[in-house]
Amino acid sequence: MTESKRFQLGTVGALSLSVVSSVSIVICNKALITTLGFNFATTLTSWHLLVTFCSLHIALWMKFFEHKPFDRTAVIGFGVLNGISIGLLNLSLGFNSIGFYQMTKLAIIPCTVFLESLFLAKKFSRGIQMSLVILLLGVGIATVTDLQLNVLGSILSLLAVVTTCVAQIVSFSLVALPACIDLLSSTIGK
Repeated sequence: MTESKRFQLGTVGALSLSVVSSVSIVICNKALITTLGFNFATTLTSWHLLVTFCSLHIALWMKFFEHKPFDRTAVIGFGVLNGISIGLLNLSLGFNSIGFYQMTKLAIIPCTVFLESLFLAKKFSRGIQMSLVILLLGVGIATVTDLQLNVLGSILSLLAVVTTCVAQIVSFSLVALPACIDLLSSTIGK
């Protein structure tokens, strides 16, 4: 098997695992909150973050990636913002149906594009814009047909979308952008 085919297979596997785990977490969270009456979304969020913390330390110990220095203030700020985002998403799940929650998560994409266009003057291609129109139509149709919509759940969803968008934009600025610059500079230097 060639290196590129192995890379593609690994990418497909990682994306599939991400989707399956994300959907599984949502279903389990909804069952905990609604069926079992577990009304502690903040506790649920802290458990998720604790499992992530432990998993990352195990992956570091197994040398799946290497530790790099970072700006602690920026990471703490991002961590707080990301924690708020996850907490609001979990609260939103408690007050909304799974369908509306999934639509909330899908709404993060166009909201991020809107915020980046508005505040960072970022331009997006016509193809991306058309994809977003289709996505927004789907979100709109699914939201209108979802009968378990309520005011508190909608407000929590809106706050979750905004905080998640800001966290993703900040994350890209702090982590992905410098990594891309490092990769480009090391590639050009060869």
